[in-house]
Parts: sequence; structure tokens; C-alpha cells
Amino acid sequence: MKSATEYLWFNTPHRRDYINITQTVADIVRKSGIQEGFVMVSAMHITASIYVNDAEDGLIEDIDEWLETLAPFRENYRHHRTGEDNGDAHLKNLLMHHQVLVPITGGNMDLGPWQQIYYAEFDGRRKKRVIVKAIGE
Repeated sequence: MKSATEYLWFNTPHRRDYINITQTVADIVRKSGIQEGFVMVSAMHITASIYVNDAEDGLIEDIDEWLETLAPFRENYRHHRTGEDNGDAHLKNLLMHHQVLVPITGGNMDLGPWQQIYYAEFDGRRKKRVIVKAIGE
């Protein structure tokens, strides 16, 4: 069994951003030489997420609107008593989760025809990282 680990860094200009990282993760998998296994992609911050879905602009806008409806930015979150103003970002992370696990088959990620991997930022404008860890044979 072998493994490969790389870190991706993000510093988004907006509070909320959605970045397609599929090709970057695919390049890491190919470089690892792993033919059969899994790649885990995980946001290492509690105000960001990793998810798999379609790379369609309208859908990304729908996801953002849905998240803002379920966990809107507002002033009165109890979390804000700590001096932070990102209570909504923590809740959005819980809705979207922090990581995905993708199979590796024949040396490539085994995604469905429309599946893409996204980094979702909910409290941007500062440096954050994602771990990409491939394991297998």
C-alpha cells in the first residue's frame, strides 16, 4: 500500500466562493502512481467545505441561495459573542460537509459523468488549506 499527500491553499477574495478543484485533484492522483484505491479531499477549516456535484453555473447559484436560505448571514448568532461574525459559515459547513472520498480505478478518479469536486468557501478573505490524500496500490 502506498500513499500520497498534498495540500492546496486558498485565499478567496469573497466571503463565499465555489472553486472547481477536480483537475487539480486528478493531477495529484496521477502523480501518486496509485492505480486502485481512494482519494480523500478534506477542508481543514470549519467554515469551508468539499463537495461533489455538477459544474453548472446555475446550479452553483442555486446551491449558494439554498445555503443562504437555510443558514443566512445575520448579526444575532450566539457564536458572534466570541467576537467572530461567521456563525452562518459554520452552519453552511455542517450542511455541505468537510470532505469527500473518491475511488481511484485504473490510476484515475472514478467519477460519474457530471461529477466534479468543489471547494466551497463560506468565510473567505484569508488563507485556508485543503488536504488531498490518496491511498492504495
